[in-house]
Amino acid sequence: MKPARQVLWACLLVLLTGSLLDPPLAFGQPRGHAELGSRGLHGYIASHAESVPAEYHYGAGFYATVWPLIKRPIAGFQIGLPSTWILPDNSDNKTEPLCPPGTLPRDSWPERGPTYETVFQTLEGGLGYWAGNRFHSGAPKFSMNGTTDCYTNEVASPGWSFFRDSRPLPDDRLGIAQISNRLLIPPDGLPFSGSPKGELLGYAYLALPLTDARNAPQPTGEHSWTLFLNAANFKGPLAYYVPECWSRISRDYPIDVGRGLDARVASGRVEGSMEINTVPAFIAHDVHGVAWTKIPELRFPVDATGRTTLVRDVTLYSKAALYDDVLAWRRGGEAPKGAFAAAGTARPKIATGRVGYRQDDKEIDGIHELATPTIFEDGAFGLQWKQRSADGFAHFPQYFHDGGEKNEKRVAVEPSKVPASLGLRDRQFPQPNAQPSPYSAEPLAGAWAKPGPSAGPFTTKLVDGSTVTYHWYRFIDQPVFGQCGFSAAERAALQSLIESMHRAWPIDGEYLAPPQAGKLAAFDRKLFVTPPKGKEVGFVPIVVRQELTAH
Repeated sequence: MKPARQVLWACLLVLLTGSLLDPPLAFGQPRGHAELGSRGLHGYIASHAESVPAEYHYGAGFYATVWPLIKRPIAGFQIGLPSTWILPDNSDNKTEPLCPPGTLPRDSWPERGPTYETVFQTLEGGLGYWAGNRFHSGAPKFSMNGTTDCYTNEVASPGWSFFRDSRPLPDDRLGIAQISNRLLIPPDGLPFSGSPKGELLGYAYLALPLTDARNAPQPTGEHSWTLFLNAANFKGPLAYYVPECWSRISRDYPIDVGRGLDARVASGRVEGSMEINTVPAFIAHDVHGVAWTKIPELRFPVDATGRTTLVRDVTLYSKAALYDDVLAWRRGGEAPKGAFAAAGTARPKIATGRVGYRQDDKEIDGIHELATPTIFEDGAFGLQWKQRSADGFAHFPQYFHDGGEKNEKRVAVEPSKVPASLGLRDRQFPQPNAQPSPYSAEPLAGAWAKPGPSAGPFTTKLVDGSTVTYHWYRFIDQPVFGQCGFSAAERAALQSLIESMHRAWPIDGEYLAPPQAGKLAAFDRKLFVTPPKGKEVGFVPIVVRQELTAH
């Protein structure tokens, strides 16, 4: 349509309807035509801890808020709720590439060079929704995700990678050893009880000396990065990354000897951030070629002052927190109670900054002013909203259109401003696959079968609609240790330590300091198991299958 005729149409529309929202459709354009894409929103709602002395780089943790970000499950949706990001400290290396040739960063991400330290190894697990999740209940899940070798392999549970495959990781790529004899670790993540609305989950990773440094199967340090949780119904250590999973990258790449998380403390960069990764969006173009978009409804719990707390009580740890006590315990000393010593903790100042939200590679205007990242007076990090709805949530904008001088940006708009002819308001985002394939290690083989389980199989039905099958393994016989080549003495020493933990560290003990404010979230009660008679200590439940519950 020519410009002069466009003006005439616009004037006629104003006279007849008082609105410019619904210009006539371009010839051949179907009414309500909108395409579904995957780049609806991207950005990091981030906080970071300011520097503390290097002695406090032996662990990091905080309390993160748990809530249903979306009302119902959506296919292809991935946003992390407040989660951690821990890297090994390689600040002494300025030139040597830590990622070997053939890895994704080394071959495809030159901007991460020359050392590639930010994509070498990471502990980045936490709360969230992941596009690879197969079983859904609306609420987020918790997963302890780690990348051991430059994003070539990822580890998320005692058997599986980061939701990618139905089959477990190869025996020599497993990375997580389960400690708890009370809580299952499903490959699809740990679901929560009910519908949390702003409760807190506390978690921390501590480098503990559960084993000694050794020279086989490659030079390996003594750091066992152990996950401690603080929930309403579970407290204490859940699992740890075996040091060998970090050191094995050096087997064929000697430059990395002594540079992984098995041997290094954490870098000074500790974050509690929301990564907005993959958000579906409908996009339609009006008669003028202007793009209009719709993303899923995102909601955040707010208090009476319009404040959303995302992260609170960020804490860093030195050896004095628990490392020294565990080492003394291993050498014949008394069992520590498990509580992190105040003398080994530091509460750093927290900082934040402006979020660069983007959609289809276009900057989004106006969101920072609507939801401003803020460090509150009590040291918590979150968002300060300009407005909140009556349901106790603040709502992220759902609709956008091209704006700026040359339509180089996206601008949020109210639903009522979206032309009805585009059909965006009526479009519903697709739900996940209703018949997802199961995760399965059956039939058990390799490290899953030798030495093999001591009891099972047993099953339980989770709140996310899945059924989990698990076996009881003697701790040292669980599959992850098949790659380690421990001597009989090393196996016996580690088994004895875990048996002592099962006796001394109950799931209702005190480990992380309680939050300064707020209530704790609870895990799905069906995750909890009781050891069989005669296997109360020294045995752990290992999930071998997770599938859709038959109705």
